[in-house]
Amino acid sequence: MARRRRPWRAASAGTEDYAPKMTLQKMVHQAASLYSDRKAVCFDECNDKSPVFYTYKEVVSLATELTVFLQHYCDHRGTFEIGLYCYPGINLPSWILGILQVPAAYSPLDPDAPPVLSTYFMKKCNLQYILVENDKINKFKISHAGWFYQSSFAIDHVGLTLFQINWNDVDVNLLFDGAEDKSGISKATSNWETDYVADLDQLKAKTSQRGYMDVRQQHSLAYILHTSGTTGIPKIVRVPHKCIVPNILHLQSLFKITPDDILFMASPLTFDPSVVELFIALISGASLLIVPNPIKMMPLKLSAALFHRHRVTVLQATPTFLRRFGAQLKSTVLSASTSLRVLALGGEAFPALNVLRSWKGRENKTHVFNLYGITEVSSWATCYRIPEEVLSSDLRFDSPVPLGSPLLGTTVEVRDATGSAVLDGEGQVFIGGKERICFLDDEVIVPSNTMRETGDFVRVKDAEMFFLGRKDSQIKRHGKRLNIECVQQAAEGLCHVETCAVIWYQQKKLILFVVPKDNLARDTLKELQKHLPTYAIPDELVLIETLPFTLHGCYNGLVYVLGSQNGEIHCIFTTEDAVKSSAVVHPSTGLVYIGSHDQHIYALDIYKKERVWKLHCEGGAVFSSPYLSILPDHLYVATLGGLLLAVNPDTGNKIWKSSCGKPLFSSPHCSEQYVCIGCVDGNVHCFSHSGEKVWQFSTSGPVFSSPCISSLIKQEIYFGSHDCFIYCCNMEGNLLWKFETSSSVYATPFVFHSHDLESETLLAATSTDGTVWVLNAKTGLVAGVEKLPGEVFSSPVVCGSKLVVGCRNDYVYCLDLCIAEKTRTTKMC
Repeated sequence: MARRRRPWRAASAGTEDYAPKMTLQKMVHQAASLYSDRKAVCFDECNDKSPVFYTYKEVVSLATELTVFLQHYCDHRGTFEIGLYCYPGINLPSWILGILQVPAAYSPLDPDAPPVLSTYFMKKCNLQYILVENDKINKFKISHAGWFYQSSFAIDHVGLTLFQINWNDVDVNLLFDGAEDKSGISKATSNWETDYVADLDQLKAKTSQRGYMDVRQQHSLAYILHTSGTTGIPKIVRVPHKCIVPNILHLQSLFKITPDDILFMASPLTFDPSVVELFIALISGASLLIVPNPIKMMPLKLSAALFHRHRVTVLQATPTFLRRFGAQLKSTVLSASTSLRVLALGGEAFPALNVLRSWKGRENKTHVFNLYGITEVSSWATCYRIPEEVLSSDLRFDSPVPLGSPLLGTTVEVRDATGSAVLDGEGQVFIGGKERICFLDDEVIVPSNTMRETGDFVRVKDAEMFFLGRKDSQIKRHGKRLNIECVQQAAEGLCHVETCAVIWYQQKKLILFVVPKDNLARDTLKELQKHLPTYAIPDELVLIETLPFTLHGCYNGLVYVLGSQNGEIHCIFTTEDAVKSSAVVHPSTGLVYIGSHDQHIYALDIYKKERVWKLHCEGGAVFSSPYLSILPDHLYVATLGGLLLAVNPDTGNKIWKSSCGKPLFSSPHCSEQYVCIGCVDGNVHCFSHSGEKVWQFSTSGPVFSSPCISSLIKQEIYFGSHDCFIYCCNMEGNLLWKFETSSSVYATPFVFHSHDLESETLLAATSTDGTVWVLNAKTGLVAGVEKLPGEVFSSPVVCGSKLVVGCRNDYVYCLDLCIAEKTRTTKMC
């Protein structure tokens, strides 16, 4: 039998003597003792307000106040994690440090993430305590209503409220039922160690003897994240201090961080490079710059803040984030006079060298690094500094950029499909090390030196690794295998392309998105034919104004227009943030109106494939659907800032605006005289078409349900509330009847005539526990009821004798109103 060769392997020096028993919080305290009066963090809203600064002494003081509170109110025996539901701000470093000092692990929760994903993460981690930023309390309660019971405690002066969670009996795996888990980790791995050892003491003995890491080791964890879930079920990643600390210390050394440096926090908290950005600054006596998330979407404002106002010296970012600067790259970010000393790019394929050179101004001296790693092994694994002579060379050679050398304590291997060595050629990367171990999903004990499969393929040549692409970026098209990242690099190399991105839409169509430098960008496909084989030429070119931060995620800021007959993409429009609003179509002009979280409403001509106008709505993101009134000719738009706006649908000019005081998730609806809208303050507000407040009707809970104004019987108004009631009011705001449901009502009711008896008017409504109600619209008495096997947030629609509604178990149900039985189910695509 032939001897099996060991894979290509590279390992850095060990970490045992480099950082013995060191934790993130200990390293910050060491720096704070040396630099107590230096600026530790700056928060700049990039508006008329002056930036706010905290010194190291102030950061530690606020953190200690939080720690004392948590130690008093929380049961922190054994392993202990605390969720943190917030946006980045001046207090963020103190909040994280305060949790770590308990000691506990912090688990960041993104307020803008889909609630189903956050709920899955919280329940999978079994979080018992969650700290919520004070001005996000309503958003937190509304987004997760019905999943758990909670009690809360305000924390004076800290800006947080502690929620203690008592979970309902919910199987979180049902939230992602039907999703293929491509990670290789089973959903049913909970408590797997009990299959081997029933006795806990015996288990501990085994782990200590054989070199295992145990997630239950007291105070071992630093933080908990989840993967994006774009390739299957999101994975929970529990990260010990001993896994991430060497990463931060080594990068601090490679980047030569000093107290004079200013680092920008570019990454969201739920993306693990944020840990590096935060702590590489705070352990060095340096300053960390934080800006609001919306500013990161505005290249001109962001570049002015980073490189003119604050003179940032170190930037770690994804290539996509950097590309958003567009023309500012050469003139500001990488100019000769830039403050930027270190640029570290990671998280995606490194740009082609000729593209990187085109971004750099003459005489620019910024040091550029290529970082590579995966969340499953805590941020970065390798690092390579691009030689200055390569970046400054006038020669047009374009050699690939290596992934570089392993960081402290990290082992990197390259294996082929059989697990055999790859000494020269192509293979998959595996990452691990003695203590570079994270716990994935339900893992409790993991052997030391465990190697994690990355899904990334490289070519090994002369003991260097060169990135080829991910499994999911390798596609087969026209009978040929193609790496779509090669298409992106080829397009970026064209002189009239400022930046671009490529997607393999529904595994059928290759679409190239281009931010153009000039009008010649329309000839991009012709130009690509000179550089790419025929099978690599994209099917479609879409010109856009800016790229989203990342090509992954549920809400990518794009509006798709599909052909109704075949589902093929007709055209695509871009916005600057997530689009959760539904569109409305003008019956005369054919214009499409839609809102975005970028705080704009858009008017789109889908026939000419162009944007007609966009309007900044001032009062925050647009979550709900706009409503088009014909008489008068108004477009009504609601914002999460609590504003209701009337807009001229032809020009995009504001006609009037009025504030409801609290966020508006409900969509406005109109009668001949009035426009009505539900609000999270528990009221339905009624305005005249000239913007005057007419009346408001109060319920005992937030109103997410959009008012349904019937034209069948005297224009009554129907809506649901979180208080578990469905209401019917007249147009004067007086209650006609209310019906108590079995849980909260999110969805909009639907009024219809009985199929069997045209004189009878009925109302279809749903409650979140999965109950479908059919009521008599005049009296509120029950005419029929059906229970679906999952939660329901969908609004029902009735056509003839059939009622159609979506369910959280990923099915759409069609109910027969005549016999009140399910007739069929359709799997959602």
